[in-house]
Amino acid sequence: MVRKNHFFRLSVAAVILATFALTPAAVFGQGDSSLTAVDVKSAKPKPAPRTADGHPDLSGYWKGTRDTVPVGNIAKDLPGLKLPLTPAGEAALQHNLTATIDPESLCIIGGIPRHNASGLPFEVLQGAKKIAFLYWYSYYRLIPVDPKRKHSDDPDPSFFGEEIGHWEGDTFVIDSIGFKDEKVWIDENANPHSDALHVVERWTRPDADHIHVETLIEDPKFFTRPFKYSRTWVAGKPDEEVQEYSCSENNVDKDHLGFGPGPIRPDGTRGYLDPAPLPPPIQKSPAPVK
Repeated sequence: MVRKNHFFRLSVAAVILATFALTPAAVFGQGDSSLTAVDVKSAKPKPAPRTADGHPDLSGYWKGTRDTVPVGNIAKDLPGLKLPLTPAGEAALQHNLTATIDPESLCIIGGIPRHNASGLPFEVLQGAKKIAFLYWYSYYRLIPVDPKRKHSDDPDPSFFGEEIGHWEGDTFVIDSIGFKDEKVWIDENANPHSDALHVVERWTRPDADHIHVETLIEDPKFFTRPFKYSRTWVAGKPDEEVQEYSCSENNVDKDHLGFGPGPIRPDGTRGYLDPAPLPPPIQKSPAPVK
């Protein structure tokens, strides 16, 4: 049976209100157990493993680090944490803030590039013809590896888009178009994207313990110019793997979530600056009299 607190702990979207209540200084996403404080300079890195065809093997269980600040914000690499929104993009953002509930809290797939900004870990399974990305909501995406494949003239819209992968030396490139433009946020802060979204991810494994992505994001309807998002994850333990997770089971808070992402601090993280709105801490029962 899935307990109420299990849903709070694992769901990035629905957990936001519970996260506010857990600690006044909580940084949403960064308090997740999947995030690891790692000193990347503490040991000499081992070379990345390679597959039989000579490419770096991206397979593994990958965790975020506390160096990714702010986690969940696709604008983290931009000046002032501000996306270059067009007037239409600004209008879409205001709509998301005032009239939509975080789609992931309703068990709707977050898609790309949102999943690359998540605080939760993910797993990669690499084959010669396809590479699979497995996520903590029991979601997955399956990228065909084919340098000759071209995008469809009119792809069916989807949350991950129509994805085509190919290798450029030691870099795995995923080119995606054909995204849904309804019930989507591009990150955890309610930022929008349109059906014109074009995402190019460049994945590398610089050593055995790290995986890195450089992402180019284009959307001429909602953004005045292309921009980039980059991030590095660290390898989990050999026995760690994505577990089964039923998002809709016992989703007790979906009917009580408000519009928008909740408060966003000046540093781009989600949460309250003032702990005053939080409920008082739970009082412990007195010790029994001996």
